[in-house]
Amino acid sequence: MKKLILVFLLFSSQINYSQELFVVTDPASNIPANTLNVRLTQSAFKEKFANGYNYHLMPEVSYGIYKNLMVRASAFVSNRSNQLVTEGASFYAKYRFYSTDDLNSHFRLAAFGRYSFNNSDIHQEQIEIMAHNSGYEAGIVATKLIKKVAISSSVSFEKATDNQPRYAFPSSFGNNATNYTLSIGKLMYPKKYTSLKQTNINLMVELLGQTINQNGRSYLDVVPAVQFIINSQARIDLAYRQEILSSMYRTAPNGFYLNLEYNFFNFLNNE
Repeated sequence: MKKLILVFLLFSSQINYSQELFVVTDPASNIPANTLNVRLTQSAFKEKFANGYNYHLMPEVSYGIYKNLMVRASAFVSNRSNQLVTEGASFYAKYRFYSTDDLNSHFRLAAFGRYSFNNSDIHQEQIEIMAHNSGYEAGIVATKLIKKVAISSSVSFEKATDNQPRYAFPSSFGNNATNYTLSIGKLMYPKKYTSLKQTNINLMVELLGQTINQNGRSYLDVVPAVQFIINSQARIDLAYRQEILSSMYRTAPNGFYLNLEYNFFNFLNNE
């Protein structure tokens, strides 16, 4: 009976978790406790003022310390110097401080923080400490799950610093910004769960915006995506990011994402 209850709880938690896995943003839900998550994020964005694509590779490792706290470490590799070069890294933590659960829905609130360092040249007004700028970010995210639909929104403060050791942050750029996101995802398949081995297919769209606090310049992007979750452990994301509007200087706003991910559940207790 205990094993049956354990399987039921794992089944239910994985169904809910799998519906809240967005491509670009994090929901308020965490990865399950004692789970090691390995992710390879790849992006290819078309250069706006030059030929070719800006390719970024970001390996990430996340761990669920317990149900309300997770941590993540990321590395940044890109071809901006015409060869793949490691440019920096990032450290992230998220704490879920509020949660309500109903029969077919739940609501989560979480606070998150990130610190990054980067040694690449500073080439645009957009502040992005995930791969371009050194700096830090702190914010709050809310996520609502209603049956097969997940809605998530976040707001954060982001501050860019010098990219040591060679690149000072330009005095003509604003060095801090407000970020805001809205993500909506829906489970399209299966129509009814019968096994943890069923492949999930999720469709989603994300809106990503930023406003530079000193001068009011801003952008808004849309990211439609399709997501496959295989055997409740592996994940594949395919997405395209398109600029809707912008009043700031950005060198490569439009491009593709391909994310590969795998979860190792019960990581420290495999017996």
